[in-house]
Amino acid sequence: MPARASEPSRASRSADFGQWYLDVVRDAELASYAPVRGCIVVRPYGFALWEHVRDALDRRIKETGHENIYLPLLVPESLLETEAEHVEGFSPQVAWVTHGGAAALTERLAIRPTSEAMVGAVYRDLIQSYRDLPVLVNQWANVVRWELRTRPFLRTAEFLWQEGHTFHASAAEAREEAERMLDVYREIWEEWLAIPTIRGRKSEAEKFPGAEVTLTGEALMGDRRALQMGTSHDLGSNFARAFDIRFLDRDNERRHPFGTSWGFSWRTIGAVIMVHGDQQGLVLPPRIAPIHVVIVPIWRTTDEQVAVESATARVEALLRDQAVFGDQRIRVRIDRRDEVSPGYKFNHWELRGVPIRLEVGPREIAAGAVVVSERVLETDSTHAKASVPIDRLAADVAARLERLQARLLERAAVFQHANTHRVSGWDELVEVGAEQGGFLVTGWCGSAACERDVHAATGMTLRVLPFDGQLEEIERPAVCVRCGAPASETAVFARAY
Repeated sequence: MPARASEPSRASRSADFGQWYLDVVRDAELASYAPVRGCIVVRPYGFALWEHVRDALDRRIKETGHENIYLPLLVPESLLETEAEHVEGFSPQVAWVTHGGAAALTERLAIRPTSEAMVGAVYRDLIQSYRDLPVLVNQWANVVRWELRTRPFLRTAEFLWQEGHTFHASAAEAREEAERMLDVYREIWEEWLAIPTIRGRKSEAEKFPGAEVTLTGEALMGDRRALQMGTSHDLGSNFARAFDIRFLDRDNERRHPFGTSWGFSWRTIGAVIMVHGDQQGLVLPPRIAPIHVVIVPIWRTTDEQVAVESATARVEALLRDQAVFGDQRIRVRIDRRDEVSPGYKFNHWELRGVPIRLEVGPREIAAGAVVVSERVLETDSTHAKASVPIDRLAADVAARLERLQARLLERAAVFQHANTHRVSGWDELVEVGAEQGGFLVTGWCGSAACERDVHAATGMTLRVLPFDGQLEEIERPAVCVRCGAPASETAVFARAY
């Protein structure tokens, strides 16, 4: 067979994490840059990865009683300005349409930065009675935010996401909804993406513009920076008041409903790369991997090729028909390329993070077996490679996928725990933040001035005020790390994307 082709060089993950990330996105053919500033072309492998995440979340959203809708991409400026706090928060990032053809528009149209304003205008007419509540809808869409600094998947001028929007008769129902949807996100983060998070509230300075409370899940990337994985907002009656949405309640009184919104974007693909990837490239949790198993046929002569291709087809059919991973059928690919060597193919699929590789050659055919290799993790001490009889292959592959999914979550949790530091004083906060990074857990008095001081001195932001039980092993801080006043909150600071 031909010699192995050359591959592009890849930056060191440990020495230049940012460039390593960009190299993996390029080399694994997830995305490429578009001829529009800040935008990317998501290539088939990258989009397949997003589809598996999207479909898993879409099923859970529907299981909680929500229905999908679609809202217009263009939002009139007057509509966006209706909720002043919301506009103030987004105005630096809004892209505007000023002309239709050659004619100037009488009113500028915003390209959707988010859809709360449109939802408010639409449901002002659709909500009239308590019988119309709750409204539980979700939209899968693209949005545009004119970011100054962009990075594929993590922060782009245009990106894909879902945004849920709900209205409820009571404040308690709205808060329960916001908490429920954050827990749905947690299931996807942990059970599908194998990424642990610290969940809780955002500070007033960090919350969504116009929200009463913003709930968040924060994850730690491989370079010890934090990433906001998704948010769920209790909007109170703020947006309903701004858009004059009222309903007739059971006591025949007109009241404003209480709203929520919640969003999850393709930045989670960036998180998967940064949490699980290694110097070889992607390491994909099997639940979201576009390909579970790649089969590499190995042969030298024409006679061997005929026998190997026949055996390979039988193995593929067996896996498709008999192997089941959770609620998924096994996704199989045969690499039939004859212009590159087996070694090149091995590296190619390791780069793309395919969980399992099967090798089928004359010796395997004679033994009635297949060589099974798992995607090796840099932290593993042994290479998980074995000869497996074909009659046990379906069960063996399914079990390996389950183990790899669990191992990735465990490995990420160990990393997060090792890089979560309890700090009690100002000097310690500054030193640990500069030298070690990670999540810094400390006391906070609730003062916006103290929060600003931390950011100014360290570059860290207050990522989350964790829910009770999120950091049980860490003693609750007694005083504010900045001013020394009694701490009203346990706060998690970190440098973030």
